[in-house]
Amino acid sequence: MVEAVQDAGVVVTGAGGGIGAALARRFAAEGARVVVNDLDAGKAKAVADEIGGIALPGDASAIVTEARDALGGTVDVYCANAGLGSGGTEAADEEVWAAAWDVNVMAHVRAARALLPGWLERGAGRFVSTVSAAGLLTMIGAAPYSVTKHGAYAFAEWLSLTYRHRGVKVHAICPQGVRTDMLTASGSAGDLVLAPTAIEPGDVADALFKGIEEDRFLILPHPEVAAYYQARASAPDRWLTSMNHIQRKWEATQ
Repeated sequence: MVEAVQDAGVVVTGAGGGIGAALARRFAAEGARVVVNDLDAGKAKAVADEIGGIALPGDASAIVTEARDALGGTVDVYCANAGLGSGGTEAADEEVWAAAWDVNVMAHVRAARALLPGWLERGAGRFVSTVSAAGLLTMIGAAPYSVTKHGAYAFAEWLSLTYRHRGVKVHAICPQGVRTDMLTASGSAGDLVLAPTAIEPGDVADALFKGIEEDRFLILPHPEVAAYYQARASAPDRWLTSMNHIQRKWEATQ
């Protein structure tokens, strides 16, 4: 058992399935009290009933107050997991870009805005951001997703460097392919780039808990992402050329 989360009040957004459900199950198994949030009320209730948690359906960006009340007054851990896997190029509709920005970035900002006053007052709190390797690297065929996941990573990084000395722990989870509905929806681009090394949602939860035990900010369920990230930073033109080869390979299949 991980002592840091035993009896903690935990909120997991987007927890009706996939990574969110895996996180909710793992926190519950570790002795936490878990609020399960999802837009789909039926899915939220099913996971909450399974783990002995509390279902709280609705917009992930507006549930902090309700979740705090449901947990007896305190949210100790907030998992900003809900996300939109929006595909398309720069030509995607304005509405697609706006929705991706709202869910993948601003929902995190709104949650932090609501949580930080209490966390800073008592000198403790934990913010878990499900980012994606697309937030460290990029993803072909998915400009809105890639750009906003970069934003989600940047916000998590900013939270950590700003408040770590005041007791706020931040973790950014950056997996590549995970066997979820989002991977299925990514279509041929996901089949090419993500599916060959896809892992199970439970593997992502395992990686997070190892990171919590080791007090690490960056959580890489696919360890090879560290090398890709290093290559991107040290030789950006070479890395972009390599990614462009993948882009052209994908275009040839369309």
